[in-house]
Amino acid sequence: MKHMTRTALDGIERAELCQLPEHERPSKPTFMSPFLDKLKIELYYTVKLLIPRPLQIQIRRFMVRWKLPSVRHVWPIHEGAGNRPADWPGWPGGKKFALVITHDVESARGLDRCEKVAGIEKKHGFRSSFNFVVGDYAVPPNLRQSLKRGGFEIGIHGVHHKRNLFFSRRRFEEHASTINRYLKDWKCSGFRAPSMFSNLDWTHDLKIEYDSSTFDIDPFEPQPEGVKTIFPFHVNKDGGGRDGYIELPYTLPQDFTLFILMGEKDIDLWKRKLDWIVEKGGMALVNVHPDYMNFSGDRRRLDQYPPEFYERFLQYINERYRDRFWNPLPREMARFWRKSVPSKKMTEKPKSRICMLVYSFYESDNRVMRYAETLALRGDDVEVIALKKTGVPENEKLRGVNVRRIQERVKDEKNQLVYVYRIVKFMVKSAFILARDHIRNPYDVIHVHNMPDFLVFSAILPKLLGAKLILDIHDMVPELYVTKFNAPRGLPFRVLLLAERASAWFADHVVIANHLWRDKFISRSTSTGKCSVIMNYPDPRIFHPRRKKRASGKFVMIYPGSLNYRQGIDTAIKAFARIGKAYPDTEFHIYGDGNDRVAFQKLAASLGLKDRVLFFGSIPIYDVADKMADADLAIEPKRNDPFAAFAMSTKILEFMTLGIPVIASDTEVHRHYFNESVLRFFEAGNDEQLAVAMEELIKDKRLADKYAAAASEFAKEFSWEAKKNAYLGLLDDLREKNVGLRGDRS
Repeated sequence: MKHMTRTALDGIERAELCQLPEHERPSKPTFMSPFLDKLKIELYYTVKLLIPRPLQIQIRRFMVRWKLPSVRHVWPIHEGAGNRPADWPGWPGGKKFALVITHDVESARGLDRCEKVAGIEKKHGFRSSFNFVVGDYAVPPNLRQSLKRGGFEIGIHGVHHKRNLFFSRRRFEEHASTINRYLKDWKCSGFRAPSMFSNLDWTHDLKIEYDSSTFDIDPFEPQPEGVKTIFPFHVNKDGGGRDGYIELPYTLPQDFTLFILMGEKDIDLWKRKLDWIVEKGGMALVNVHPDYMNFSGDRRRLDQYPPEFYERFLQYINERYRDRFWNPLPREMARFWRKSVPSKKMTEKPKSRICMLVYSFYESDNRVMRYAETLALRGDDVEVIALKKTGVPENEKLRGVNVRRIQERVKDEKNQLVYVYRIVKFMVKSAFILARDHIRNPYDVIHVHNMPDFLVFSAILPKLLGAKLILDIHDMVPELYVTKFNAPRGLPFRVLLLAERASAWFADHVVIANHLWRDKFISRSTSTGKCSVIMNYPDPRIFHPRRKKRASGKFVMIYPGSLNYRQGIDTAIKAFARIGKAYPDTEFHIYGDGNDRVAFQKLAASLGLKDRVLFFGSIPIYDVADKMADADLAIEPKRNDPFAAFAMSTKILEFMTLGIPVIASDTEVHRHYFNESVLRFFEAGNDEQLAVAMEELIKDKRLADKYAAAASEFAKEFSWEAKKNAYLGLLDDLREKNVGLRGDRS
């Protein structure tokens, strides 16, 4: 956070901020930074005073919609925030997670609703704290006493809600004396600043046990920098030790953000974030405002939502996690943390320097992106060398990953010589860049992705100087060559097989995308101990159940992926033509690009489906997930040729995770991983059978829902979140071998 910089760099124990990655740690301020920060925040308060409340909300709604696409990879879940503190003793009574409930009462309107909110919580067996703005309205003593008698806590929420407490040191000191007086008179232990502004250094002036003015991640706040942890932490004075206070960041999205700014009509985001916090064993701290609960049922106000949303959330906690959570008051949490969690620096694990080399477009390659972002989130220095699309910058930092695009490519290679020339050109360029950069700042691991296999030799100099190499087999090159160019298994096939063996020998470890390919690869190119399977597991940050946003009443079938003959798109178009007249409200949406796109478009037009089989081209993976979630039925029509029969479709598991029913061809690899209980099979290449399957699931919604529910449960075992530690462990093992060879640079 800008206003916590000195404390974050000096007073707060750095490791207690969850060992933040280097690129996410608070930066040292420039000479002008404090002034500009204060000016920006003061401008925010000035605008609030000048603009009517309904217009304020409409502006903030627009800003949230504008910002959401760029932050949804880290909001509402930031994977790095789930790291546990060192010497973590666990929650009292062996509970799985802690639940802290707080309420900010911003106005007299909220004051009148406090007891109603408390009544909802008492009904379901919860306790919470109510934070009051002491200078904006009078808080009746009998209300405070009633809440305390009911087992609730009282806290201070500033002096004036519409003024910036931290604009100047003088203003803060003036308000601090008032706040301290109320803390003493009301016997309060905690504080939260209005509008979630914070300066953790200045807050030491308050006589408090805890502060709760920060959040793990919330890009929609006026001061959006988060502390990136779902655990409390000590905020010590400059001398260190056990002075200071405990910071309790809120870790669940605020009700105002969800229901007022985003217009959510359910509690799915709360549930999703809570489930993740439970998995990590963290602290779920929610901030709910009585001001915005509409107990009257008046639907005319923009800034109110039904209290049933909050009650449903409490019911969800009790039903799903009964007896598994600790529900302390904030002061009880602070006292537990001060007593049980040491306030001391922990040993930080040295970060690794990793390079991903891939002959594809990074922003479209979900497998590479998943690896790279996972490493960046845990704090590693990650670089990707990739191809470049027209109009995309050569160098870019995407979600903590440094992406370098070194060669443009248009996928129009039908001539084998052109195809090979472009690959060799990329290989020479990348070999030069890797050699130069490794000499300047050595890599620990270089992770090379095929195609082609021999791209791994681009890293020859780093390999000789101690870097470890992973070769990642996305596709089996010899089989793909035979299929792509309709070639016999002659000399070129044998040459590619030889290249496969040489590449496997040169690499320190080989990763392969499914078990059938692994068996074949081991039988002809490497040993069992040198080869691991890491499938294309869905990333839960991108692929998770969500509410449909599509306004159209059409029944939409979808295919996202490569547009080439082996994917069987023509089979799906012909099948759709068979049922199209009987079901005029159906559409088939196709996302992606490839050599045969024009041929598929012509086929659709020739069958009279130009307006119902719609081609949308390639879009970023985060946008693809939204389109997939909006569909009613997924189609995976892959052919059963020597390559495709063993090529596992990434999209099947992603659709299952999203809760979308799937129709898939009965290739050998699909039959290996799935059965008829989780998806509907049809004979590969048989458009008549595919049409029958389409019609079944269009007509029978209960059957479609049955497939979706079974598939969603099945997919839980194939989540990247559950499987990523295998990859991180492999990489760390290779890195440790480097440390033994040439010492720890970090």
